Amino acid sequence: MSYQPPSGPGPAPYVGPPAPAPGRPRWTRKRVLLPLLAVLFFLGLVLGIGSADDTAGTENAADAKAGPTTTVTATPTTTPEPAVTETVTADPEPAPTVTRTKTVRVTVAPAADDNDSGDSDGSSGSGGGSTYYANCTAVRAAGAAPIRSGDPGYGSHLDRDGDGVACE
Repeated sequence: MSYQPPSGPGPAPYVGPPAPAPGRPRWTRKRVLLPLLAVLFFLGLVLGIGSADDTAGTENAADAKAGPTTTVTATPTTTPEPAVTETVTADPEPAPTVTRTKTVRVTVAPAADDNDSGDSDGSSGSGGGSTYYANCTAVRAAGAAPIRSGDPGYGSHLDRDGDGVACE
């Protein structure tokens, strides 16, 4: 069996919504006029346009009725201002700075062998003579910094990074 659509007049197929009528539709009027009216109403409330009170003073002098009036006398209560107090803080005298100086006397013995000045193979030993420096401050005071391995006064305690150059 196969499906056969009914022949003859039947319901019309769906075409879509109808096209809008030419000109301005009614909902546009509501979209523009209602907010405009709301703004005008708000301005009337704020500015007081159309209020029933006669606050502008437009009454005629003849229409005014004579009557008792009340006079309000206000006496301002003043409180005395507090006296100005000035706080003075004293800065303490700075403490004197004391600088201590230490004199280091270094004695450097002359090299025992003057003909070894061209020796660069480092075979002269690690100590290099009878010169000894306790620290790098003593080396700098003697004017011998930096000291290389094999020079008189070189010691491993003066070489931090172990590269063969002390007090650099």
